[in-house]
Amino acid sequence: MTEQTTLSWLNIPLAIPNLEMARLAQLRQAQLTKPPGSLGRLEEIAIQLAALQNTQKPCVDQVHIAIFAGDHGIAAEGVSAFPQSVTGEMIRNFANGGGAINILARTLKASLEIINLGTVQDMQSLMGVEHFNLGSGTASFLHEPAMTWNQLNRALSVGFEVIERTKQNNKQLFIGGEMGIGNTTSATALACVLLNEQPAMLTGSGTGLDSDGIAHKINVISQALSLHNPIIDSPLDALRRVGGFEIAALTGAYIHGAQIGLPMLIDGFISTVAALTAEHILPGCKKWFLYSHRSTESGHDTILKALDAKPLIDLDMRLGEGSGAAIAFSLILMACKLHNEMATFSEAQVSQKN
Repeated sequence: MTEQTTLSWLNIPLAIPNLEMARLAQLRQAQLTKPPGSLGRLEEIAIQLAALQNTQKPCVDQVHIAIFAGDHGIAAEGVSAFPQSVTGEMIRNFANGGGAINILARTLKASLEIINLGTVQDMQSLMGVEHFNLGSGTASFLHEPAMTWNQLNRALSVGFEVIERTKQNNKQLFIGGEMGIGNTTSATALACVLLNEQPAMLTGSGTGLDSDGIAHKINVISQALSLHNPIIDSPLDALRRVGGFEIAALTGAYIHGAQIGLPMLIDGFISTVAALTAEHILPGCKKWFLYSHRSTESGHDTILKALDAKPLIDLDMRLGEGSGAAIAFSLILMACKLHNEMATFSEAQVSQKN
């Protein structure tokens, strides 16, 4: 396990939100021309972002979205309603601008990058995608660890590098998304390990399994955990054994975002499991997370509760790709605009509450 020594950047301390800026933002909210608390959670968002961005007037005009993709060996066990080829086909769709996240990014005027960490199909010639080629997908964790330590290190480091670029390009908020057939199985197994939960409690339909398919998926995860659980010795080891390339890259991004003080908007089930993993690897990361939506995937509620998370919207979504986060982003943008641009009682010469 000597490869772990190359993960020294995980020892970088976490940034600390500025609570004084939160206090000043709260005072401003009390002076805006509205009854106190009348904007509900929009007020909370603006105050939280003030602390995270170290300013009385937070701003999210510049947002970056990164989609991490990779194949999963566990897909060979029949745990998905879609064939494994869909991973590569969707990467091509993203590159051509036809995915849901492409539409949302264009609408939000957000920068978007597509990252292929490793697929069964050879995608190297596809333009508009960053290719890292960590392998032709992970191994099937039903029989062996999903990743080698070297693959895990490289996947985490891709997330690190994405956050470095995000900060260098002066982005004010990060959204991470994912694509990979079989990744709800991987994420469920990982959450089971981290939360000491039974697969039946967290396993959902993923891309659309029926009841028999879900039962089979539970059985596969249960068998895999009986192999790995007795020898898992850390959250990193859990990620290596049952995780995926894209889940590891998301985890690395979330950890480094918290290290450099970059607010991050978490998407649905897969992304929230990566956020949970980041928090288990480096406790305190979750201070830098905002949560976009409640997924219909069965285990999402349990994972949100473990993070003390309160998502912004509930639209019965389960697409992934960062799509739920991109949609919820509009609320965060409006929260900042209202906080920064509304007149105060004195500016508008409006009488305050007695």
